[in-house]
Amino acid sequence: MIITMIILFVAGYAAIALEHLLKINKAAFALLLCVALWVLYILNASTILPNSNDFMAFADDISRAHLSLVDKIISFVTEKQIIEHIGDIAEILFFLIGAMTIVELVDVHGGFSLITEWITTRNKKKLLWLLSFITFFMSAALDNMTTAIVMIMLLRKFISNVKERWLFAGVIIIAANSGGAFSPIGDITTIMLWIKGNITTEGILPSLIIPSLLSVIVPILIVSRQLKGEFTRPITTFESKYTNNLETARYLTQNEKRAIFMLGLGSLVFVPIFRSVTNLPPFMGVLFGLSLLWIYTEILYQRKHNIPEHDKARITIILGRIDIATILFFLGILMSVAALECSGILHNFSTLLADKIGNIYVINILIGALSSVVDNVPLVAGAIGMYPLANNAIIDAAADPVYMANFVQDGSFWLFLAYCAGVGGSILIIGSAAGVVTMGLEKINFVWYFKNITLLVILGYLAGAAFFVVQELWLFPLLK
Repeated sequence: MIITMIILFVAGYAAIALEHLLKINKAAFALLLCVALWVLYILNASTILPNSNDFMAFADDISRAHLSLVDKIISFVTEKQIIEHIGDIAEILFFLIGAMTIVELVDVHGGFSLITEWITTRNKKKLLWLLSFITFFMSAALDNMTTAIVMIMLLRKFISNVKERWLFAGVIIIAANSGGAFSPIGDITTIMLWIKGNITTEGILPSLIIPSLLSVIVPILIVSRQLKGEFTRPITTFESKYTNNLETARYLTQNEKRAIFMLGLGSLVFVPIFRSVTNLPPFMGVLFGLSLLWIYTEILYQRKHNIPEHDKARITIILGRIDIATILFFLGILMSVAALECSGILHNFSTLLADKIGNIYVINILIGALSSVVDNVPLVAGAIGMYPLANNAIIDAAADPVYMANFVQDGSFWLFLAYCAGVGGSILIIGSAAGVVTMGLEKINFVWYFKNITLLVILGYLAGAAFFVVQELWLFPLLK
């Protein structure tokens, strides 16, 4: 059964990776894989669970004394394991839905157009640095894909030469992924680690800000040497499937656009503070921010009578623009990984890695490289399932307490995992959502990116990784 589940997962993941070739949305394969793995697991749970400490504690409850062993196993899988995992995953999904709605709302109301007005330089090198750093810090608050879309739309207003624009776009992909890696809300993988409690805001920001910056600065330094002179703004208007088809923004004043932009961005940035103060899950903070934006826009529409009803971007309309297929993909892939965790496959794999490699830095660098081919969501979900979040009791009971100490909250393993999974996705253009969406918008081909950008990413990736290792092994211990 274990081998069958592994083969099925690999086959399902291959179908997900070949989405563009098969022309079937990856969410369909993720959901099919999820159901198939859980069916296999529950049909064979009787050979796995009887030796599980969690199951024995569940089965020994006096309220279940009248049940047969088979009924106890079914009850354990359906009432405990599935419910617990779906609860954890729901936190992530609600967070994403809330954040995506806020970003879409700001975009439709012209909030992001304000950034264009701030950029006045015509020097190519200055523009590269400026766009890269805007992307880097914007992606720390917004999701990488949305940041990439906004910045590519912005880039088209400045650079007309296609190949030159591709160089800028390549650096934007790097900056979007690296910027998401140092923030607890900047990337789906950091969101997962943060919500699970593996990392905290106070832990990830100081630990990853410099490595993440290095992973961007190194490629910028190299690319900027290829750029000379000034640019002229293109006259041609570019269109894409992401172009806003609502006319809401043209009815708003600059102050109104600015208010929506600041309220939306502030809502997302406020989430870590909300969690720290209330101890409630992050999705509650996002829903709080969304509710404020909802109320503000409704009041705005009541005041502005000149906006036709069909151009009012109400939340009910915005929700219809959210990429629900992506949400279902996350549901399917995370529940698939949960099935592998419950079956013990991930635990056995982590033991194998510890025995064969043992070095957490090498393991994470390999995970980062793999994330350029394989979606980093299941990789990080798999790592969370493979390794326990260690506490003092787990460390004291471990055969190697020093090694296990890397897995405490804000431990070196989890922080380096956030960096490697986020930054490593830039190595290939298909390795991240930011890369894939940029590939579609700019028609950048895989081979061009591999020849011109991949080596730059690797140099930046390794530079940031090297700094992190030095920081963890020497700098931080000296400061303590």
